[in-house]
Amino acid sequence: MAPRSIEPFLMFEGDASAALEFYLSVFPDGRIEDITRYGPGEPGPEGTIKHARFTICGQTVRCIDSPVKHGFTFTPAFSFFVECSSEDEVRQLSERLKAGGREFMPVGNYGFSTLFAWVGDRFGVSWQLNCA
Repeated sequence: MAPRSIEPFLMFEGDASAALEFYLSVFPDGRIEDITRYGPGEPGPEGTIKHARFTICGQTVRCIDSPVKHGFTFTPAFSFFVECSSEDEVRQLSERLKAGGREFMPVGNYGFSTLFAWVGDRFGVSWQLNCA
């Protein structure tokens, strides 16, 4: 028996709506596939994301606002690798995604591609941006 699918799953603690809005503003082809919010009396704060699926650059991603507080967050060990169509796109995405976040590798030529950047957004999610 083989699995039916595999998708990245992002767990936030109250920022899922803001992150979802941000990602859809950065990637113009992005869209929400489905979204369910916590209602009154449910485990999460009312109005936060109980479950959502969205697509950016053809990749479907799931996300939630965890009602359970935990002692961990995102790590750069997992990142979204974005194949950009131009050097300008690498520069623009890097600037937008790192705003309020951090820069692991600034936009540059590191020898393995024409132009590359690795940034973390303000939600802690990491992005590698590449122009071959």
